[in-house]
Amino acid sequence: MSLTVLIAPSGFKESLSVNQVAEAIARGIRRAAPHATILTAPMVDGGEGTTEALVAATGGRMVATTVTGPLGQPVASFWGMMGGDGPRSAVIEMAAAAGLSLVPRDRRDPTLTTSRGVGELILEALDQGATRILVGCGDSGINDGGAGMARALGARFLDAQGRELPEGGGALEHLERIDIAGLDPRLAGVRIDAAVNWHNMLLGPRGVARVFGPQKGATPEQVEALDRGMTRHAAAILAATGRDVAGMAGAGASGGLGAGLAGLAGATLHPRFDIMLDYLDFDRLLARADLVITAEGALDGQSPYGKVPCEVARRAEALGVPTVALAGTIGKGARQTYEHGIAAYASIMRRPCSLGKAIDEGGKLLRAAAENTMRMLLVGQRLAWRARDA
Repeated sequence: MSLTVLIAPSGFKESLSVNQVAEAIARGIRRAAPHATILTAPMVDGGEGTTEALVAATGGRMVATTVTGPLGQPVASFWGMMGGDGPRSAVIEMAAAAGLSLVPRDRRDPTLTTSRGVGELILEALDQGATRILVGCGDSGINDGGAGMARALGARFLDAQGRELPEGGGALEHLERIDIAGLDPRLAGVRIDAAVNWHNMLLGPRGVARVFGPQKGATPEQVEALDRGMTRHAAAILAATGRDVAGMAGAGASGGLGAGLAGLAGATLHPRFDIMLDYLDFDRLLARADLVITAEGALDGQSPYGKVPCEVARRAEALGVPTVALAGTIGKGARQTYEHGIAAYASIMRRPCSLGKAIDEGGKLLRAAAENTMRMLLVGQRLAWRARDA
């Protein structure tokens, strides 16, 4: 009996790109099942790797550039112009201008980092005639609600005395109003779609500052300041534009960039996989598969809320295809993924080691885990055959 395996992973942050993850898993599968048919569908979610994947899928072109990075200094960046018929469509991944990977570990302070470079990428796409812009929101190193992005597009953020606020989310607790008179007029004639995690809210107990601020280096005191800033930011957007982002699904994506895009750039927010799968071949490949192997750096209680493994597993389960997840770490609440399509999961770690060593050896660990997982599955297949023939 032939076996067709669909590999549909996410990238491993700061370790392996999504394509490298897929290749490592494929190599492991081939060691255990050399005759298996292997299909790959690297799952981009708006974060790192999104631009390259969509440009390749549509026969487009990459554009190299330099923009303002999250620390306010120039960084090498890029965006893409998609190919194919139809409108001139640009794709931007915010991580290329304001991603966490662009902020050294010893300088991670989301009260200071800015999304200005994202706005500069949008301006470049407009300069090159884009009439549709897809912004992928993921892997951010900022918590400024898209204020830096909006500044690059011409907005001004003012305190009670009418003075321009400094960059960074920490300044937003002093925000009095947003002046949108200088916004680039071309925004009115372009369609901007943002691929976001639909579960990321701007405010409240699960607001972006409280959930993701600590991951980006915020202290408990800074988390409270950032949350106050996001509250004032939402109120100022409503006053300036009439757009209410306070309770909008996805507005908290990428440090609140979703709110800035929807409220100040006129973007439409979409659940990230709904729009990404318009450009990827996932559904056709899934229909051919007997088994799906997905992967992500961590599997935990957050995974059911828009993360790649559970998004993949839900679609596979609907077709009766089992999904196995491989993860760098298995965290608290991982068992919840069983209720969201994951049939089994395993850590790629074989023994305790430092984070740095795990990152450096990510490919090797994935290959070994994929091989071991495949061998176990083949044992189960043989047992099923024996039970059937008995």
